Amino acid sequence: MPTPEPSAAPDSAGAIADAVNDWFAGAARPLPWRAAEVSPWAVLVSEFMLQQTPVARVRPRWEEWMRRWPTPADLAAAPPSEAVRMWDRLGYPRRALWLHRAASEIVERHGGEVPRDLDALLALQGIGPYTARAIASFAFGERHPVVDTNTRRVIARAVDGVGEAGPPATRRDLEAMSALLPVDRAAARAFNAGAMELGAVVCTARTPRCDDCPIAPHCAWRAAGYPVYDGPRRARQARFEGSDREARGLVMRELRAAHCPVPVEELDRVVADPARLARAVDGLIADGLAAHVEGGLALPEA
Repeated sequence: MPTPEPSAAPDSAGAIADAVNDWFAGAARPLPWRAAEVSPWAVLVSEFMLQQTPVARVRPRWEEWMRRWPTPADLAAAPPSEAVRMWDRLGYPRRALWLHRAASEIVERHGGEVPRDLDALLALQGIGPYTARAIASFAFGERHPVVDTNTRRVIARAVDGVGEAGPPATRRDLEAMSALLPVDRAAARAFNAGAMELGAVVCTARTPRCDDCPIAPHCAWRAAGYPVYDGPRRARQARFEGSDREARGLVMRELRAAHCPVPVEELDRVVADPARLARAVDGLIADGLAAHVEGGLALPEA
């Protein structure tokens, strides 16, 4: 199979990376997991929490989590129920179970130290291609392309000249970011973070601040007159209110708040539809987030 052409010419790629890194050096938000002294474990926890969750919601939960469990061994020694309870309302609570299991695997396989090798990271519970590369880059300074939703939008506009990135495609997205990534490891790490930051605070989805953008002179979308995007789009997520996802969240709220089993029949006060409640309970049990115990339903203890 022939090697795909890079998304940007080398000169243009270098100009974009340099401009982003220069801007990021002064504009980066002072997020606690970006501090020079944080551990690889602290970075790993942040990456788990930031999946599909805004920074503003993650920050206080991350800070509390790191105070309680500053090392993988600290979390591995706690029961899974405490991880789920501490996760609180970050959403997608299976991430709490995955993080707990990953901590146990780090203790069992790596002597309690987060591995820097990409394959070793990918072998941990709950860590996929994005998260593994983010940890390797941000915790250890390894040169890997890191692509999130914000990065994809920046590349789509600046390089491809379209207003939206369209549905994700891992190989294509990594190749597009690789074409822009500086050779120097420190510059590559900064560009990975800077491209995300640019998409999060300047090149936003709905109201991009193009006059404040450090790569405006290199932006193909701007040069083309901001054409309206007419390509494929990601499927819209189903409405939350009245959904099974909402029912799961309501049941989880009750289980987190209780320190003893909750009788299933009492849950109909939070989910009135018996069929929706049954689906929520069955789904939580199947996902390992709840368990039938004597007296009702509870968070998992093992």
